[in-house]
Amino acid sequence: MWSRRLLASALVFLSLSSLMLYVLVFKWLGTNQDHLRPQNITILLWHWPFGISHSLKGDVCWSEFGIPGCFLENNRSMFSQADVVVFHYHELWTKRSKLPLHLSRPLRQRWVWLSLESPMNNHNLTAYNGLFNWTMSYRRDADIFVPYGKLVPKTNNSTYLIPRKRNCLVAWAVSNYKEHHRRSKVFQQLKQYIPAELIEVYGHWNGRPLSNKALLPAISQCLFYLAFENSLYRDYITEKLWRNSLQAGSIPVVLGPPRDNYECLVPRNAFIHVNDFRSVKELAAFLKRLASDRQSYKSYFRWHDSHEVKTITDWKERLCTICSHYNRLPTHKVYQDLYNWVNM
Repeated sequence: MWSRRLLASALVFLSLSSLMLYVLVFKWLGTNQDHLRPQNITILLWHWPFGISHSLKGDVCWSEFGIPGCFLENNRSMFSQADVVVFHYHELWTKRSKLPLHLSRPLRQRWVWLSLESPMNNHNLTAYNGLFNWTMSYRRDADIFVPYGKLVPKTNNSTYLIPRKRNCLVAWAVSNYKEHHRRSKVFQQLKQYIPAELIEVYGHWNGRPLSNKALLPAISQCLFYLAFENSLYRDYITEKLWRNSLQAGSIPVVLGPPRDNYECLVPRNAFIHVNDFRSVKELAAFLKRLASDRQSYKSYFRWHDSHEVKTITDWKERLCTICSHYNRLPTHKVYQDLYNWVNM
């Protein structure tokens, strides 16, 4: 009798153990979808940003950026086979392209809303609610974060040499000049406290456009660069910081999101923020004082000892980045209120 009871108890124990194991495995499978995701990921770009196309021949992500198993396509006939379809918002709101709502969308397929513009240029987004799974933006809280640039560890131990300056205190390159922009108002006030001969302004606004090749050498001749954004939004930090100032070798004077936002991306002593001063007059006095103190001026370049600037301008590289994030992205996410996310 005891042997029968022991046998019955053992069978019950095994049954309960099996049931618990099944529940745990089922729960894991329900929350961890990586086993269902493809080893090779096909990303379809529905339309090229701003109509400027590039060749996608060959294994671009691997050969150019070292990202394996990631294949870019711009042939719309690949729609049903694509794991991810990317839509650049500029072409949607300008009506140069439209969403393929007439096509049967595979259940596994994810749609990406891509925009590197500030909310000021994003228009009405309500028509896109409930359609996109992931966002791709300069915003750090986007599903796929694609900044305009970043600091990366140096690949060599070379000593950074601050570009030799001529008699130029401040440089600014601007084409989209609007009097009502805060950056325009700050600039006009700066001109009251800094002699005109110490300021160099480039761009279509004042008839002094520079080619991409000539821009950085020109800016590097000046001690400071006005990295003023045309709109002030969270995380909106563009090439004005990364390329026009940090890469050019001039100290950036920034106007954009708050200081702590910049400090998430660059050291706090690598830039000067307009908001740190009670007035533009105080800012101008600080710039002139710093320009005359060689050691203090050089301290703003210490980050060069360990890091260098990497600008991210290639759309192919941005698209390949999706694969680097793919297995960590939420599988069931849908933006029911895209406008609210963009503008929060």
